[in-house]
Amino acid sequence: MTNLVHSFNKIGNLKFRKSQSKKSKKNKLQGREESFLGKERIMAKIAVVAANGKAAKKIITEVVNRGFEITAFGRRAENDTDAKNYIQKDILDLIREDLKAYDAVVDAFGAWTAETFPLHSKTTQHLADTLSGTGVRLLVVGGARSLYVNPEHTIQVADGENFPEAFKPLAQAMAAALSELRERKDVRWTYISPAADFQAEGERSGKYILAGEEFTLNPAGESVISYADYAIALVDEIESGKHIQERISVVRA
Repeated sequence: MTNLVHSFNKIGNLKFRKSQSKKSKKNKLQGREESFLGKERIMAKIAVVAANGKAAKKIITEVVNRGFEITAFGRRAENDTDAKNYIQKDILDLIREDLKAYDAVVDAFGAWTAETFPLHSKTTQHLADTLSGTGVRLLVVGGARSLYVNPEHTIQVADGENFPEAFKPLAQAMAAALSELRERKDVRWTYISPAADFQAEGERSGKYILAGEEFTLNPAGESVISYADYAIALVDEIESGKHIQERISVVRA
C-alpha cells in the first residue's frame, strides 16, 4: 500500500505543482475546505446498501450521529452496523419498492477479486435502473484511480507509468462503472472519490478539502483521507445536494 500511495502522490505532484500557479477552470471545487460543524441540519431518510463494509459502517455511524432516519441493507443475516433498521437483502435483489421512499441511497459496494470486478458496473447500473425517474439520490463510494492528473482531463491516475500493474484491473473496472454512470440522465447520482490513501482506521478530524475531477493533494502534499472524514463529506453532500450528476473527490485538509 505504501508503494501505491507513493505512486499516486508522485503522479499527483506533477499536476499539483502546475495548478499552484494556475488553477484549472475545470476543477473549480479544488481547495474548498469543508467542515460538518455548525451546518444547519435537514431531515433525511437514507438507505445504505452493501452496509457491512468498513466504509459503509463509518457512513452509517455518521448518519446516525446526525439524527437522520437510516436503513441498512446487507447480504449477511447479522447487523454489525449502528443502524437500528437492518434488512438482509443482496444489492442485486433490491427493487424499486425497497428504495423509492428514501431521499438518498448510498452505494458502498466494493469488489476486490478479479472474478468479481465486473460487479462494480453491474451493481451500480442495477441501482441506477432501480432509482430511474424516482428523484431519489444515488451516492456512490468510488475510487481515486480514475481521477484526472491534467487540466484537459485526458490522463487518469491509473494511466501513470508508476501505477502498479496489479491494481489496474480494479482501476479499470471502477472507471468503467463511473463512465456508465455518467451516461445516466435519469438518475440524480453523485460519485465521490476518496484520496489515494483511504485509511480505514484513520482519525476523524472533521475537516476535508472538497475537490472535483482532478487528483488533488492537501497543503502537506498528501493524498489521504480517513473513512470517518470521507463519511462526513458524503453526508454533507446528502445535506447540500450541490453536485447532482457530478463526480467529486475529497482529501484530508
